[in-house]
Amino acid sequence: MTRPSNKPMSAARRNRRWTAAAVPALAGRVAVVTGANSGIGLETSSVLAARGATVVLGCRDVRRASQAADQIRSRTGAEPARVSVVQLDLASLESVRRAAAEIRSSFSALDLLINNAAVMRPPNQRSAEGFELTFATNHLGHFALTGLLLDRLTATAGSRIVTVSSIGHRDGMMHFDDLQFDGGYHADDAYAQSKLANLLFTHELHARLQAAGTPTIALAAHPGLARTSLWRWDPLPVRVLASRALRPATFWLAQSAKMGALPTLRAATDPAARGGDYYGPGGWREYTGYPARVESSAASHDATAQRRLWAASEQLTSVSYRI
Repeated sequence: MTRPSNKPMSAARRNRRWTAAAVPALAGRVAVVTGANSGIGLETSSVLAARGATVVLGCRDVRRASQAADQIRSRTGAEPARVSVVQLDLASLESVRRAAAEIRSSFSALDLLINNAAVMRPPNQRSAEGFELTFATNHLGHFALTGLLLDRLTATAGSRIVTVSSIGHRDGMMHFDDLQFDGGYHADDAYAQSKLANLLFTHELHARLQAAGTPTIALAAHPGLARTSLWRWDPLPVRVLASRALRPATFWLAQSAKMGALPTLRAATDPAARGGDYYGPGGWREYTGYPARVESSAASHDATAQRRLWAASEQLTSVSYRI
């Protein structure tokens, strides 16, 4: 992976139409993408494979992941060995440990870890360890996976960890006194908290990696409003608005998964990207558009909250980072 530049990016360069064509050649690079069997993860994995990377699809449903792997090979002409599947259920820390062990046994070094998988506003459910499902899947599972793979990443110059957040993080608040919503579940609040946690995690991870002088950087991205299966638990009127039948009327409000994947791809591969950067669509309210460097909420930069979440995450997952 090309080492990122520390030079400030000009306004012209920031605002140009960055597309998948800008992704550099990635032959010999290894990328792990969670939630890669559909939506943003599938599109991200397809572009990485097309540019020559070896891509590991970390997915809960192995059958669907295998179908996605076949689709990526068909799209890109990638050799079968360059697109593989690892069973990964982020709502089970046992599954996360098994997946990490399998990846470690296959690769001595990793170039990219893309923490993409997510659930959005599901009914109140619990993970295998009894954690609230949204927080477990969107944050704790990725925190554990990153920690378990960290030495494989820090062994690689120019390696990157990209965590996918959401514009919904702006409404987020960390309920440190009740992270699992034991006092009453609110789907919107749970999702916003988890997406804020993604950014708190990224900023704290970046600071720790930088302080240790490692060659790895941490970044974040969000897809804006993209039409993916994440919407499946939304109310019927929202799902109707996002349906294929109404796309001609609502195209300005939501974009395709291919467009939604571009911020992730830019964070993962743009040589000008720097640790701690956050990418999202550059259009109105960051709903749609080509990827640009964007700003996360003030709450995501709260250093006390970053450290507090880190400590809670280590305690809940029993995964400690050795940086």
